[in-house]
Amino acid sequence: MNIKIIGSGITGITTAYYLAKNNHKVTILEERRYPAMATSYANGCQISASNAETWNSWKNIIQASKWIFERDAPLLISLKPDLNKYAWFIKFINSISEHKENTLETCKMALNSGKLYKEISDEENIKFDMVQKGILHIYQNERELKFARETNKIYKLAGLERWEVNKNEIMDIEPSLSNNNIIGGFYNTTDFTGDIHKFCIELSAILKNKYNVTFIQKHAKNLNDELNNTDIVIVCAGIGSKKIANSIGDNIPIYPVKGYSITINNPGENSPWVSLLDDEKKIVTARLGNERLRIAGTAEFSGYNTDIKWDRVRPLIKWAESNFPNINTEDVKPWAGLRPMTPNMMPIIKQSKKNNNVFYNTGHGHLGWTLSAFTAKKISTLI
Repeated sequence: MNIKIIGSGITGITTAYYLAKNNHKVTILEERRYPAMATSYANGCQISASNAETWNSWKNIIQASKWIFERDAPLLISLKPDLNKYAWFIKFINSISEHKENTLETCKMALNSGKLYKEISDEENIKFDMVQKGILHIYQNERELKFARETNKIYKLAGLERWEVNKNEIMDIEPSLSNNNIIGGFYNTTDFTGDIHKFCIELSAILKNKYNVTFIQKHAKNLNDELNNTDIVIVCAGIGSKKIANSIGDNIPIYPVKGYSITINNPGENSPWVSLLDDEKKIVTARLGNERLRIAGTAEFSGYNTDIKWDRVRPLIKWAESNFPNINTEDVKPWAGLRPMTPNMMPIIKQSKKNNNVFYNTGHGHLGWTLSAFTAKKISTLI
């Protein structure tokens, strides 16, 4: 079959990979000049089943309400009127009852996806600064640690081997970590990290040269137009998926949630190699080779904009310097990207109700890197 894929981020690239391997003729449409230049450019770089918990909980809603006037809070909600945002939040609240079920399913998908990434990288010899040292979650108060114990019960049901560690064990796992307020944490060795942008660029070259995938720079707007001279169109356009779906009358419940990252160049020897996740501050780290450390996090509900606000960047730098006092933060590169979030935090992997020749693989939220290999294989099997 002739198949068009809209979007060349991690979801589109992996979808193209599985379809091309199944001998379909694949064309990727991307409005930017190069692949993976939007949300797949500089995220937290964790492939993390241990971050699979959905955000739908009264705990998070109460916490967000306390942060609403704090410009540097981990979660920031713009007070500017936005009907789409209000509708999304109503659906978010209605999905609280599905929290455990969706967390369980997300963790299962993430575990499978991690295995698929390793298969792809081994088979295609992709180098993307992968570090296989697991992920260490850290906590500074007993209340958050208690919530983590409950979440870990769900992860265990999904098949993730993750165990509680005390302060001394945390320092053994990551010796460069220096924070006297840490009281405990959880650790697993299944999760790993890697540069999502490098992975996409290398796999794109393989798709062109080995699997004859065609890349066209084009801003796709109307699905009816794209269905000309092709059998199937798959929408993998991240936050752009909603508007594209509207062109044929499909309603995709995606809202853009901004996330920030900093890349610290030459962080020095007193910086972490084990990937960290501070659940309370909503901050993650990933080591990208000897010369780069990625620190990412926060969530901002402020519509379709990627403006970099230093009120949001400074907390990431401050977090790095407080946890690693001897880290070198002389060369710091900030970035902001828009996560395509669904209200129930679950990716959309389905056939259109309006046109049987249209499929969607989108809405992965903050877990695009983590889940895309799994959803790509699933949509290719469905087709």
